[in-house]
Amino acid sequence: MNIYARLTELNITLPPVAIPAAAYVPFVQSGNLVFLSGHIAKQDGKPWVGQLGKNMSTLEGKAAARAIAIDLLGTLHAATGDLNRIRRIVKVMSLVNSTGDFTEQHLVTNGASELIGEVFGDKGAHARSAFGVAQIPLGACVEIELIAELA
Repeated sequence: MNIYARLTELNITLPPVAIPAAAYVPFVQSGNLVFLSGHIAKQDGKPWVGQLGKNMSTLEGKAAARAIAIDLLGTLHAATGDLNRIRRIVKVMSLVNSTGDFTEQHLVTNGASELIGEVFGDKGAHARSAFGVAQIPLGACVEIELIAELA
């Protein structure tokens, strides 16, 4: 399966790598692993601000996580030069800006996990963590990082 053909089928255009907002780099390769820094949710080019359980629904959070997955793929493309080099998506870690009583972080994170599965098929099946946190930089609703293995 050609990953770029699959992206076209899904009507997904990869964005350019975002310029880091602090003292870090967007990705680091170590051996056959590529580590992507956390990407925050954006809407119309600005931080997608909100808190799950307060002023955002699980479905809105899921859409934000899906949007982050697309940004992550853009960064992964920049890191590898070719998404077809991905042997496997190894791990996804998701931070969900949520109230103390919100317990659907896993469902929010499915927005990213499901898209990764649609794009990479079996190579997209990954380990995952989803945490609820009190706040995320710039008030974003979700932040996700990713680790991928290269062939």
